[in-house]
Amino acid sequence: MVATDGLVVVDKPGGMTSHDVVARVRRLARIRRVGHAGTLDPMATGVLVLGIGRATRLLSFVSGAEKGYAATIRLGRSTVTDDADGETVAEVSAGDVTDQAIRTGLAAQTGEIDQVPSAVSAIKVAGRRAYQRVREGEAVVLPARRVVVSRLDVLAIHRVPDRPGLVDVDVDLACSSGTYVRAIARDLGAALGVGGHVNALRRTFVDGFTLAESATVDELERRAPELVTVPLADAARRIFPPRQASAEQARVLAHGGRLPTVGNPGPYAVFAPSGEVVAIVTERDGLARPDVVLASTPDPT
Repeated sequence: MVATDGLVVVDKPGGMTSHDVVARVRRLARIRRVGHAGTLDPMATGVLVLGIGRATRLLSFVSGAEKGYAATIRLGRSTVTDDADGETVAEVSAGDVTDQAIRTGLAAQTGEIDQVPSAVSAIKVAGRRAYQRVREGEAVVLPARRVVVSRLDVLAIHRVPDRPGLVDVDVDLACSSGTYVRAIARDLGAALGVGGHVNALRRTFVDGFTLAESATVDELERRAPELVTVPLADAARRIFPPRQASAEQARVLAHGGRLPTVGNPGPYAVFAPSGEVVAIVTERDGLARPDVVLASTPDPT
């Protein structure tokens, strides 16, 4: 039997948008209800978590989780998009920038910081995407937002052999949702006075979902329509703390009812005796209330 509700961890290739991947999986799975947890830029590769069927209701929780990236920051060149796909805005030789200055500049972007997102982004400004406004020639300045860069390790610093004014910095980082690696590159370049952009970007994990369990688009093509690799109940157990319910409690919750609290504010996943996940619950006002009901039947016993 083909599992139709669950997660698919994709290794997105460069040159495809996240929406392109969703469209491909919709066709392969022969189901319309497919979504993703956190956009990857077209040039970026790596972990893109997709939800199929009822698992799409878990994606908002996944998209807000910590993410990891391996990136190459190129110093000495600024672009309109803060990445390698954008047109060059300015070039200033980074040949005299020292390794220590680079490390110090990146250390300043570690921890809890206020970051201005890249103007060419999917953030909405008065109902329209910022990138749409930029493409139409509008100057867009987005407000800073508080993000957390919990880890930012410098792996290597090397000069580009055929371009002596350029310096590449390989980094590995973990950060909160809403963090723009492109903005880290831009701000490092600005702090050093030479400009910078992301030259390569690969997402390595999203909330515990890693490259090790990801499938390429070609691999998905070969195994279609059996695409789900993390069934719904397994996905819920990986994302949330579990709570076991009795058959009667599962029935109540499946109908949108409330349960007694267990002293965990949540969110947590509630499971029926059958092992099916019934709902994602938070505790407030003295009751455990369903935020998302996932039960496939009115009586998941």
